[in-house]
Amino acid sequence: MTIAQQRTLRLALGTALSMAFCQAINWDMSFVAPVITLTFLGLPLPCLKPAAGIKFLILLTVSLLIGTALLPVLIYYEGAGLLLLSMSIFFAFYITAKGVPAVLGTFLTVGLALTAGVGTVSIDALLGLIKGVVIGAAVGLLFYWLAHGLMPDSRGVAPARPPAAKRPAPPPPPPPEIARRHAFRSLAVVFPILVWFLLSGSSASYAAVLIKVASMGQQVTTGDTAKAAKSRLWSTVIGGVGAVIGWQVLSIWPNLLIYVLVVALAGLVIGRRLFAGAALAPTGSTWSYGYLTMIVVLAPAVLDSNTGSAAGAAFWSRLMMFGGATLYSVVAVAVFDAFFRPGKAELASDDESPAPA
Repeated sequence: MTIAQQRTLRLALGTALSMAFCQAINWDMSFVAPVITLTFLGLPLPCLKPAAGIKFLILLTVSLLIGTALLPVLIYYEGAGLLLLSMSIFFAFYITAKGVPAVLGTFLTVGLALTAGVGTVSIDALLGLIKGVVIGAAVGLLFYWLAHGLMPDSRGVAPARPPAAKRPAPPPPPPPEIARRHAFRSLAVVFPILVWFLLSGSSASYAAVLIKVASMGQQVTTGDTAKAAKSRLWSTVIGGVGAVIGWQVLSIWPNLLIYVLVVALAGLVIGRRLFAGAALAPTGSTWSYGYLTMIVVLAPAVLDSNTGSAAGAAFWSRLMMFGGATLYSVVAVAVFDAFFRPGKAELASDDESPAPA
């Protein structure tokens, strides 16, 4: 078995086991744990150490709690609250554009979007959401380590990263004017959709859509917007097609074993295009995000069917929201670039920078 095949099997196994556990206990946010599991198993890296996992959980918790400080202003002083929220989201995009690890900016953006969107509707729902996300992340990490324990890396396999002595020097951070432009472009993608959720009052029911919108904003902080737009569109199509197939199969045979097998089969199919040798395939991030989209769309609908609600309508509603948010992000970036064209320094920087992962 090659390293790519081993990682593909481990991805499918770990994600399916994580989903089976969350669904078996009838967890309200069953998609959080498998999403965390597949996110880390989808990285062509050695097994994460426990200390790094604890740091990740602390970072996630802090990012969710930061947004709660804006709730009093958002509730009682709407105009000032929206201004502070836009500045906070802009800062999260700005530090990512300046070279801070994207995971930090993503967590900050997701935390701000979730706390603002859900907290303005119900404080109790927000506290339950924070608790569910943090516990789900911890469970997802446990199944990540379980998958590595069941299928450890083979001995003698070359690591995905080159040795430290041969690693190229990291690129210098972009100038402030370029970072500001990228941050404003990401803000144009996220903030209007977030304001729509705040006005509609339905954000508590569509937390998964808020997570997708926040992560899309981080995707457009890179200079190569054409590749980022193509990646967002294809990942949504991949996840949407997978969710529709899975939903139709479960409509014929609604069974937990079938559900877990559908998730595992999707992991096997997507994993073949996710890894290339000991590294990530050129389009690996697109397929990984497609797998994530499939689970985020499918899992809440399965839970809706367990409670007897209109699961079919909710499934298609979430799927349409995901597609609409993706199309809006592509149009918003195109309009932004048409009215605010990049300068010569930014074009030179984009040509020298590698394609976004």
